[in-house]
Amino acid sequence: MNLIDGERDTEPLEAQIHVWNHIFNFINSMTLKCSIQLGIPDIINKHGKPMTLNELQKLVSSGNNNDEEQGYVLTNASKLLLKDNPLSQQLRSWFQNDDPTPFGTEYDGDEPKLNNFFNEAMASDARLATSVMIQKCKNVFEGLNSLVDVGGGTGTAAKAIAKAFPKLECTCFDLPHVVNGLESDLVNLKYVGGDMFKAISPADAVVLK
Repeated sequence: MNLIDGERDTEPLEAQIHVWNHIFNFINSMTLKCSIQLGIPDIINKHGKPMTLNELQKLVSSGNNNDEEQGYVLTNASKLLLKDNPLSQQLRSWFQNDDPTPFGTEYDGDEPKLNNFFNEAMASDARLATSVMIQKCKNVFEGLNSLVDVGGGTGTAAKAIAKAFPKLECTCFDLPHVVNGLESDLVNLKYVGGDMFKAISPADAVVLK
C-alpha cells in the first residue's frame, strides 16, 4: 500500500487502529478475568484507602516494584466484582472457570479452509502496519544483524522487512501447520515452525504484534 506524503500519511494506520480496537475488544474481558482471578478488586477494597501500585504489586505477586505512587480505589463498576456482591455471582462464573475464552473454542488450524482464511486476514492486517513501521521507524533496525517475527504467519511482515533491509537476516516463526511448505525467494528470509511458549529462534530483535 502506498502512503501519501505529509502528515496525513498516518491516517490509514489510525483507521486501522480504530478497527483493531473493535476486533480485539475481547481482550478487555480477558483482562477483567485476570483481575478477578488475582483478587485485585477485593485486595483494594480490604485496603480501605487509595492503594499505590507498589502496595498492590506486593500483594499480588513477587515481581519487581517501581516508583509509581498513584493511588487506586474501586469505581462503582469494579465494586460489582467483589466476592460478596450478589450482583457479581453470574458475571464471575465465567471469569472464575478454566475456559480460555468466553466462546469455549480454540483455533488449532485443523481446518485448511479456516487456516487459510485466518492467515490471509492476518497478512492483510500486517501489510499496512509494516509499511508504516519501515517508513517511520527505520532507525529501529539500525545495528541489527538478525530479527525473528514471532507469530509471523505466512511472512507478510518478515518479507517486507527483509526486502527493505537486505543485510538483515530475518526469520518468520509460527506454528508448524502455518509455515510448512513455505519458501522464500529472498536469501535473507527463512521460515521456522515451532511453539513460541517453548522456544523461539535466537535473534538480535524479536517482533511481536
